[in-house]
Parts: sequence; C-alpha cells; structure tokens
Amino acid sequence: MATIVPNVDNIKVKAFEAFTKEFSENANICVCAPGRVNLIGEHTDYNEGFVLPMALPMVTVIAGKRNNTSKCKIISLNEALGSENWVEFEVSTRNSIKPGEPKWANYVKGCLAYFFCDVPGFNAVIVSSVPVGAGLSSSAALEVATYTFLETLIGKKSTKPEDKVLACQRAEHNFANVPCGIMDQFISVMGKEGYVLLLDCRDLNTKQIPMSQIKDYVFLIINSNSPHKLSSSEYCDRRDSCYEAAKKLNKKSLREVTMSDIKRLQSQNVPEVMIKRTRHVVTEIQRTIDAVIALENGNFNKFGQLMNESHDSLKNDYEVSSIELDTLVSAAREIEGVLGSRLTGAGFGGCTVSLLQKDVVNEVIDHVKAKYPGNATFYIAQPAMGARVLTVN
Repeated sequence: MATIVPNVDNIKVKAFEAFTKEFSENANICVCAPGRVNLIGEHTDYNEGFVLPMALPMVTVIAGKRNNTSKCKIISLNEALGSENWVEFEVSTRNSIKPGEPKWANYVKGCLAYFFCDVPGFNAVIVSSVPVGAGLSSSAALEVATYTFLETLIGKKSTKPEDKVLACQRAEHNFANVPCGIMDQFISVMGKEGYVLLLDCRDLNTKQIPMSQIKDYVFLIINSNSPHKLSSSEYCDRRDSCYEAAKKLNKKSLREVTMSDIKRLQSQNVPEVMIKRTRHVVTEIQRTIDAVIALENGNFNKFGQLMNESHDSLKNDYEVSSIELDTLVSAAREIEGVLGSRLTGAGFGGCTVSLLQKDVVNEVIDHVKAKYPGNATFYIAQPAMGARVLTVN
C-alpha cells in the first residue's frame, strides 16, 4: 500500500500535546502550510517560463502562544533534522536576528527577520508530515507556516499574498543560503483545494486552474530515496547555457524563443549541448501552456501525454534524469490506467509524479516495488489547500 498521509487534525493534536508537555500550558494558535509537487514546467522558472505546481496534503503545523518575554523558544519534532531540535533567541529587534545553528532554524529566523513588523516573544512547536530531502519543498512549508504563525500571533496579515511569498523566499536566500526560485513559496501560500496553480515566472502573475474531473484520478508521488546528485556546478552550467543561448539570439530570456529561433541558433555553430538545453526549455514552456488547456477541457489523457513528453525531454535534452528516476517512470507507464509519469524537481534524485486512475493505485505500487531495486516511498495526493489557520479546540 501507499504511504498514508497523516491527517492534518492528527498532526495538529500531536503539536498541541507536545506544546503542553514542553511548556506546561496550552497553545492558543495553530497554523499549517503544505509542501508541493510540480506537475509540469521543469527548469523553466529561471528562463521566465511557466510552472504548474500543486499543493500537497502533507503539511507543516506550528502550534504556539505568546510568552510575555522578548524571546522565542521553538521546538521541532522532525527527527530528520537531527538531535538539535530546539532553538531560543531574541525577537525584540528583528535586525539582530542572525543565521546559525541548528540549520533548520534559519528558515524560521529568516521569516522573523523579514516579517513586516516586530513581534512579541512566543513559544512554539513544529510538527511536519512533509518529507525532508525529497524535493517536495519541506523548506517552503516551514517558511510559509512560520510567516502565517507570525501573522496570527499579531492579528494582522500582509497587505498582499505576494509580500508574504517574497519575504519567505528572501529568508531562504539569505538565512538558509539556498538560491531557490519563487514557485514553492507561491503554491504553499496560494494553494487551493481542487486547483493547481499556473505561475508566470516572468511577471509573477498567477491563475488557479480547476481540476473538476479529478475525483476518478490521483497523483502518485514516488520518492526514489536516491539523494539529489545534480551538483550546483551542473545546475549552473545548464542555467548559464540557457542564458547564453538567449543572448546569442538577442532575446531577454528563452521565454521569447521559438522553434524557428533554435534553427537560427544551430546556424551559428553553437555546441550541440546548447541546442538541447534550449530545445527542452522552449518545448517545456509550450507543454505547460498546453497542459493548462488540457485541464481546463477536462482532458486528462492529453495532460498525461504531456507529462510523458516532459520527462523524455528532461532525460534526453536537459539530461537531468537518473537510472533511479527512469526506472520508476518506466515501471509506472507499464500499467494500464497510468496516464503519464515524469520526474519532478531539479532531477538526478528525488521524486517522480504520475497521473493515474484511482483503481490501479495498488497495482502500480506493487509493480514499481517489483521493478525498482531501491526502497521507494509512495504518496497519494490530489490538489490540497494552501497555508491556513487551524481551529483551536
């Protein structure tokens, strides 16, 4: 069977019980924010293209309360983060907050430092069902949950959702030292049950895309449990190749490039690898546009076909797949009722995502287990809610 995603209410109860045990009183604030999976639109973000992420039912929950001091004490129950499961620091002046150890706390500290006003001292407990290191954006879930908690703590929200998104991204850039894109924070803030989010990475416009026919289908996310092998230098090589191609074509970005432009690029005798990288991005941007049209028409077969084409392009042109990911994708595609399967995320490790009929889930899982030599983990998901305040019972 697939991994059972813990019910949000169960995680909330765990957070409240831990808070009471640690602080000898009851929490009066509780919030959550989800992880995400990108359904299509890979390596398009830094080329000003489109991405199509979906909020997951796996969430990070924060329960807490003001403590009438100038400090905050935060405890994490996530064992994957190591033995240093708590942190305490001054919050009276946000300018004084600096990154340090433990590393997981830097995501929280950054959100405090870039929050729109000073906050009072508080105690909090963090509990999460978003797997760490799987490429499902546990970091954005933590950032957005933290920011949502701070809004609830002072009883005031950011003027625009985009302000919240950008503050969380800034926290990851400057406190966690991870130069992430903007997609993860956007979907964690703006996710909507039954919808996926089209994000234009050129102007940050968004559109909620309904999946009204989803009831007969699910997305099966398979974690290869193979660590990401795409080094920062390889990532930069691909990004720089895209930038150089746009420059040679006198375009601001590959968003403005067409297939006929690629023929022009070939006539300049550029390296074949530049042609391949460019071709992936140009076709992937178009696939994402076509995927939205397919969803709006309720055409899940077409959507699945585009997922397959996306993976093949990532494998052959962008060259960011791996033996593990290809094995998972191939095994899933062998089962009738699987409409499409692809790697998701940067590649060379992490997860695949497949669109399939509900009634073949167990068959797919059994087949993948038989074909895949590693220890894969399975998650069943449909489009879930974004960040929200939870009731306090």
